[in-house]
Amino acid sequence: MRVVVTGGTGLVGPVVLRRLLEVGDEPVVLSRDPSKARSVLPAGCQVVGWPGDAAAEAAALEGAAGIINLAGEPIAQRWSPSVKRRLVESRVGTLGRLQAALARCRVRPSVLVSASAVGYYGDRGDEILTEKSPAGSGFLAETCVLWEEAARRTGELGLRTVQLRIGVVLAKEGGALARLLPIFRLGGGGPVGSGRQWMSWIHAEDLASLFVFALKEPEASGPLNAVAPGPVTNRTFAAALGKELRRPAFLPAPAFALSLAFGEMASVLLEGQRVLPARAMELGATFRFPGLEAALHDLLNGGS
Repeated sequence: MRVVVTGGTGLVGPVVLRRLLEVGDEPVVLSRDPSKARSVLPAGCQVVGWPGDAAAEAAALEGAAGIINLAGEPIAQRWSPSVKRRLVESRVGTLGRLQAALARCRVRPSVLVSASAVGYYGDRGDEILTEKSPAGSGFLAETCVLWEEAARRTGELGLRTVQLRIGVVLAKEGGALARLLPIFRLGGGGPVGSGRQWMSWIHAEDLASLFVFALKEPEASGPLNAVAPGPVTNRTFAAALGKELRRPAFLPAPAFALSLAFGEMASVLLEGQRVLPARAMELGATFRFPGLEAALHDLLNGGS
């Protein structure tokens, strides 16, 4: 089936697109820079310039079976007031534009699977969190609430709507793991802050599978926690990464130093959520990498 994808050139996008191609779907990627997108995306993906004029935007969605929305400016930057506005607009604004284009379609897609994040829950200590847990507080939580509300409004046009609350994505191509590897390989890695904060993570291949699962499972709707079933503390994560690399991993990154370097964004590193994929597992979703050690071994030893 034809599936329209936004944000296809980010960390998660190419992995999701490969999975769609593997199951026989026809991905159409909406991109601000089509020539760049064609150079980095898997062969077999159609690329359409976006945004365009109103008729072209509607035509890109007309008759598609579903939409996967991955659009959003990266969180990992210092949060000035202007950056905060961009972080919200790149998420909420994209969904608003999709909604306007969908309203002009004669034959609309039947499902929208939109990214969100476990930042929805805020900093919750040791509390075990499922999709039934309420939103937390702070900038990230507030952003995720607006993000999910925009997805639900888009769904009011008759689309089954799923919001995947994504945890820390472990991938070879980039993200948190790629940033940590040079430090840990030099023996300078260790826990961040107290190390007691929970880290809800997911292997990129499992995340891609969960996007496709949510797209095709008719009972999937509303929020799904896109995390592995084995969350760990930051200290446990550091120890597991050091063990896999056969390097010491005991040098902590002090909280005050992170706050000086990153400002308010340091809260992403110093706070955490202990999240379980309760609804996804209830619906029958499975994970190739439910445990951290197997996921790290796969990523660091030429696996997926």
